[in-house]
Amino acid sequence: MDEQNKNLILATVLSFLVIMVWFWLFPPEEPAGYGTQDQAVEATEDLATPRVTAEGSSTPQAPEAEKVVEAARIAIETPNLSGTLSLQGGRIDDLSLTQYRETLDPGASTVRLLKPVGEAGAYFAAFGWAGIDGIAADAVPGPDTIWELEQGRTLTPDTPVTLKWDNGAGQVFFTEISVDDDFMFSFAQSVENRSSGNIGLRPYGLLRRHGQPTDMKNFFILHEGLVRMTDGELAEVDYSDIVDYPVHAAERTQAERVEALENGWIGYTDHYWMTTLIPEPAQPFRATSKYFASRDLFQAETVMQLQTVAAGDSVTVTTRLYAGAKEWGAIRNYELNQNVEGFVDSIDWGWFFFLTKPIFWLLHTLNNYIGNMGWSIIALTFILKAIVLPLAYKSHVSMARMKELQPEMEALKERAGDDKQAMQQGMMKLYKDNKVNPASGCLPILLQIPIFFSLYKVIFVTIALRHAPWAGWITDLSAPDPSSFFNLFGLMPWGAPEPGTILALLFIGIMPIVLGVSMWLQQKLNLAPTDPTQRMIFAWMPWVFMFMLGSFASGLVLYWITNNIITFVQQYLIMASHGSRPDVFGNIRESFKKAANTDTKDKDK
Repeated sequence: MDEQNKNLILATVLSFLVIMVWFWLFPPEEPAGYGTQDQAVEATEDLATPRVTAEGSSTPQAPEAEKVVEAARIAIETPNLSGTLSLQGGRIDDLSLTQYRETLDPGASTVRLLKPVGEAGAYFAAFGWAGIDGIAADAVPGPDTIWELEQGRTLTPDTPVTLKWDNGAGQVFFTEISVDDDFMFSFAQSVENRSSGNIGLRPYGLLRRHGQPTDMKNFFILHEGLVRMTDGELAEVDYSDIVDYPVHAAERTQAERVEALENGWIGYTDHYWMTTLIPEPAQPFRATSKYFASRDLFQAETVMQLQTVAAGDSVTVTTRLYAGAKEWGAIRNYELNQNVEGFVDSIDWGWFFFLTKPIFWLLHTLNNYIGNMGWSIIALTFILKAIVLPLAYKSHVSMARMKELQPEMEALKERAGDDKQAMQQGMMKLYKDNKVNPASGCLPILLQIPIFFSLYKVIFVTIALRHAPWAGWITDLSAPDPSSFFNLFGLMPWGAPEPGTILALLFIGIMPIVLGVSMWLQQKLNLAPTDPTQRMIFAWMPWVFMFMLGSFASGLVLYWITNNIITFVQQYLIMASHGSRPDVFGNIRESFKKAANTDTKDKDK
């Protein structure tokens, strides 16, 4: 087998290896709502409520399986939420996001965030009190307590509800629950001490999740699990790390506790949804993450500071609960106007947060004016290209001048022969005399890498692109191009391959093909390298990238296509202005001639 065929086979194998490794690192996106359902759980649960000792340390009681009580329910109706809260524990355990659907299919169900025990993926929030001094453990309300509806019928932004529980020992507990137009609940927990002695209690809130969510992406670029802010320090803990918490034998659970002195919050974050407990600002509290291995239960808690209530006195402590979509506008409003410190960081901005945050802000602002996220991405690309235009101009000028020096480079190569040192010295002198910096062409490319990664992070993580249409068949910019060569882009009477399958990886859509063609045309602004190995690598590169990015979100592919087109025009105009007008069609013909000559030589051999 001749050397050229060996190189071709080697390039083919390496290209497919690159594609497979890329798909392992960046697995193809599945449409929202795609995936298997988890198995139903039995209608019992461990209700390990916080118990606070006299020293003030929070410890869980031993989990016990108890049947769920069929308690009365109160309807929840807001512009963004619908569901019910149970009088058992005053739980928020049935909550749907009315503005979001599971899929784009007609009649698709709304996204259901919280579910009661007894349903698959049970997930709820509850609030209660932990007794310390002068009050028995069973004389405080917990997640199992059956409350009485004191006031209100339906929980809306205009009509809060109040729950009441009398322990019969001189203390009466109240919980006033209110909700705003977005996703924030407020729980004002009160206790009236009608006994003759002082009592000490600590209010708490908890989030409990039965097992890990079944629709997790399991993608390293996205954090799904516990998210916590304590006094300005952000922590993101994966479910796998929670499971590995050290076991406290005396407490029969695994836990991690962090004391917040002034501000903070704790909760669970999914790809697009989040639940978060937010204590009152400027108040110390304990943020605790627990895992009950025997029942595969995850629990996040906020336990507030000790409240000493004198005889005849009362006290009220308010804790907020964010349960909804990770909408940047709503979250930012809570941070700026309602003192939820660092709340915007509940969105996973990644390592390049200093780029992802401003890029998203700009994209969000453009979309407010344009009203279409696809065109907003195109406009964003023009702005980003304008910002790096000075560097791009220097790069293209340097490439044009290096092309002018090509004849002198060839002459220098002939004179130097095999003397590599003389060749190197001659090249450096040639560059210096003509004021050409060969490295200047790399700077825009290096700058483009973090911009590309940051935009990919924005498109993948933020909910603004979920189910956002552009034009034609692109109805979800957060998902891959749904068209496929497998069915001739919809002309044939069979469907496209299922997402995530090998056929879906190979039979890509229209946009990835356009991406590959745009990269190929960009290469044709210059003649192909004379070196056979370099020429082969350059020839394969557009098509390798075409498959590598084929399963990426359509919004990212749209950015890359727009970027390639702008770069093509920029380079063409700059080279033409320096007297080196590219002969694109001539370069294409020349590349085909070289390929044909190579094939002829191989046949002759």
